[in-house]
Formats: sequence, C-alpha cells, structure tokens
Amino acid sequence: MALAPSLSGMLDRLPETRRPRLWLSLLCLLLWVPGLFSLPAGDRDESRFAQASRQMVESGDHVRIRNGEVERNKKPVGIHWAQAGIVHVMEATGLPARRWIGSYRLAAAIGAWLAVIATFSLGRGLVGRRAAFLASALLAASLLLVAETHIAKTDAALLAAIVAAMGLMGRAYLSPAGFSPRAALGFWLALGAGVLLKGPIAPMVPLLAGLTLCAADRGWRAGMPWLRALRPGWGIPLMIACALPWLVAIGIATEGRFFTQALGDDLLNKVGSGEEAHWGPPGYYLLTFGIAAFPGAFLVLRGLPHAWGARMRPGTRFLLAWAAPTWLLFEAVATKLPHYVLPAYPALLLLGAAWACDPLRRPAPRWLAWLGWAALFGTALGLAGLAVALPLLADGRVGLASLLAIPFAAALLWAVPHVARTGEWARAGLSAALLAVPLYWVLLEGVLPRLAAPWVSSRVAALVAAEGVPAERFGITGFHEPSVVFEAGTATRLLGDGAAAARFLRAEPGRVAAVEAREVPRFEAEANALGLPHHAVARVEGFNYVRGRHVAIVLFRTP
Repeated sequence: MALAPSLSGMLDRLPETRRPRLWLSLLCLLLWVPGLFSLPAGDRDESRFAQASRQMVESGDHVRIRNGEVERNKKPVGIHWAQAGIVHVMEATGLPARRWIGSYRLAAAIGAWLAVIATFSLGRGLVGRRAAFLASALLAASLLLVAETHIAKTDAALLAAIVAAMGLMGRAYLSPAGFSPRAALGFWLALGAGVLLKGPIAPMVPLLAGLTLCAADRGWRAGMPWLRALRPGWGIPLMIACALPWLVAIGIATEGRFFTQALGDDLLNKVGSGEEAHWGPPGYYLLTFGIAAFPGAFLVLRGLPHAWGARMRPGTRFLLAWAAPTWLLFEAVATKLPHYVLPAYPALLLLGAAWACDPLRRPAPRWLAWLGWAALFGTALGLAGLAVALPLLADGRVGLASLLAIPFAAALLWAVPHVARTGEWARAGLSAALLAVPLYWVLLEGVLPRLAAPWVSSRVAALVAAEGVPAERFGITGFHEPSVVFEAGTATRLLGDGAAAARFLRAEPGRVAAVEAREVPRFEAEANALGLPHHAVARVEGFNYVRGRHVAIVLFRTP
C-alpha cells in the first residue's frame, strides 16, 4: 500500500527535478531502444534512404543521392549527410556500421530526442514547466514518433528542426523586446537545417503560423513586433544560404534533373493526387489521431475546448496558430500519410498538457471525453491484439512475449482511468507515457523482430552469406524490394526474369541466383537450353507485405 503513494509522489516531482532533460532522455531511451537494431530493414522508403546513405559512404560522393545506379531526386540531402556521418563515426570506433540498418535509424532517433528536449525547453515559456514536461513525455511515447524513430528516414529529424524554430518563434511572439539576435540566429539556422532535410516543409510551418497570427491579431493595424524581433532581413538570406551550396552543386551534378523531379514529380504530385496509392479523404488525420497520438490523445481531445476558450492568452493563441493551419493544409493535400501532420503534434500535446495542469480547468464535453477514452482503450487493446495475432498469422505460432502484451495493456488501461478519477489528469498522462514502455518493448523487441514471414530480404541475405558469396556474385529476380539490395549489398544484381538469372549464373562460376517461384519455370527452361548444371541450395518462403502476397524464393548455384 505504501508503494502507490510513493509512486504518485515521484510522478508529481518529476517535472520539478533539477535535471528534467535527463529524465526525459531516459524515457526516450526506454521507449525507442527496443527494435532499433534488431528490426530488419523495412520496405520501401527506409531501405531506399539507408541504401542511398550507404552509397555515399562507399563512394565518397556526398552531393548526389543514388539508389544503385538510379538517381534519387526526391528529397534534399540533409538526412543522408546525418546518416552517413553517424556511420563514419561508428566505423571509426571499429564497428561495421554500414551493414546495420540501426546505424541509419540513429539519425531519426537523435532527431526525435532533440524534438522532445526542444518541446520541453522551449515549451516552458508557453505553458509552464510542468505542462511542458508532460507534453514532452507524451510526445516521446506517441505511437507515431515511436514508429518514426524506427524508420531510417527524414521526418523525426525534420520535427526537431521545426520544434526548435517554432519554440523560438513562440518566444519572439510572447516577448519581442527580449528576443535577442542570438535567438533569431537559432530560429533561421533551424529552418535552414529543415530546408536541407525536406525542402519547403520546415519554413512552411512558421509561415502559416505567422499568417494566422497576423489575421487573428489584426497585425496590419497593430503591427507585428514579433516579426521584427525575428530579423527576417538577414534571417531569410541566412536560411537560404544554409542550403544554397548543395542546391547549386546538385543542380550542376544532375543537370537540373533534381529540381524537375523533386518539385514537379514528387512535391506537386503529392498535392494534386494520391501519390503511390496513399490517397486519403479530408478528415483522415482527424480519424487516425487517436491511434497516432496514443497514449496522449485522450488529454489532447479533452483540452481542445479549453484551448479554444483560452485563445486570447498569448501562449495558447500561438500554439493554436502553430497547429491548426498546418493540420488543415495537410488535410487538403491529396496524398496522406500519418507522419505528415507530425509537426503539429508538439503544439497539440502542449495544449492538452496545459489543460491537464490547469487547476481551473473545465471538464470536457461528455462526448469528447468518451472519444478520448475510446482512443486510449481502442489503441491499447489493438496493440495487444496485434502482438498476439501477428505471430499467429505470419508464422502460425504464439510466443510468450506476444501474450505479455495483454497484461501490460491491461495495466495501462486500469491505471490511467484510476488516476484520472481522482482528478489528477497530469499524473494520469505521465502514467500513460510510462506504462506504454513495456507494451512497446513487447511489440518492437519481443514480437516484430522474431517474425519470419515478413523479413524475406534478411533471410535471403543470410543464406547468401552462408554460401560465402559476395554481393557482386549474387543476383535476384521476381523480388526486387529495396531491402534486398540493402541487406545483401550494394553490388547485388537485380535480374529481369528467370531466363536472365540462368544467364547470370552461366557468365561466371561461383555465383548464386535467387529466383522467385513464378520465375522458376523460365529459369529451368533457359538453364536447360544453355546446358547449365545447377542445383537448388535453399528456399525461403514468406510474405511481401508491400504487395500483399506470399512469395517463395529458391537459391540456385552451379556446382
């Protein structure tokens, strides 16, 4: 019985400790370490990003972005420089980092950690120390950010740049007279880093917030002292200068193709149509928010009416101007993926945490309160069900680790409402963040890496390595997912069909060809026509989750 009061007291004291960033960093470590190195490379974006960074390390060309022999002119170079830099540092210590997908995920994890720390450090001036700590903890535990830390791509690092910029902009809005040139320098450098990471997305967020604040405050009459405090006269050229050298270099190296493909083929296609089958209706992000922001969505939903009622408060006004236009813009864009609205999450969680920490808060409307509980219960039960169902559906088994998800989800769903009934909503939110840790551990370390069926590429690469064959002597047909090249090696040959696989084996002794089952008849026919002696050395069966179909891959080699 004594444990419960001491635990609740500890939760109350955490935001007031002398080293809150250390506690937040520890929470990030507990949440994100599981699966970071043990999950195999995923398809498709993660493997494409990681492979392009790997080729930078291998080639020494840090200007062009290439995936195999193909130019990857979609996103700027920032994340590739970060990933390649981490690999160089790790290899300097003797670790074979370029072969580990976790090495490339570290850039996303570091970016997410910086976003969490920036949410606390810069959010204190907007909502207070206690609410900023709670919002940062819930951001670290949010299902969307946890997923992004385990994918070696741009969005978690981009979030760090945006949170730093918006936090500094918030300081300028609240206290323009005290906003120093050094703080303005940090604002524009953060946006410059964001441009190098994902082009116009980073400056778009403060631009939309600024336009909203101008309209809400009638800035054309009252003036905008916060804008003058940001020093745009020299700040905008500085932001451009951060990316300009690489933009000039990539323009020369690709003869302008980067800009044509990045702006025309990638960005504009996403605005006008659902690129790569990622279309979604308006309201998509609203419908998925309860899952993506788990476990903190229940506080955000309760806090929104309170935030609107307090919109005349400068801090609340700024956070609404940060979140609302960004959210609405991405709802209007045809291509929809959950992480697109991630830049709005820190502002929304700060608003939810401010409600939870306000002693004068008003109860949320009943329907919104029930919606919040539905999001918490539905997502927790869904994650537990997923942990049990995935091994059964993929591999026909259920392990002990899978079953542990049930009591962990039950503990979360008992503790959080129990604390909330006492009126301690801040403690309930912090409890939710802490109790999400074991649930994520089960999924990310106990279940997903131990599956066999989804990880076809890593199993094929392991068999090729067991045969003692280097990447340049390995070719594959019928299964060209990007993870194959990353797992097996850059020199892996992607062959056109089964007949091409037979000719690949005949060209040089000591080669191995992986042939998907549908291409085996063509391989056999061509091999017989060539008089090529061959035999199957292994077979891999699994599930291509990108295409949604079962695959069987046979490895052939000559005697």
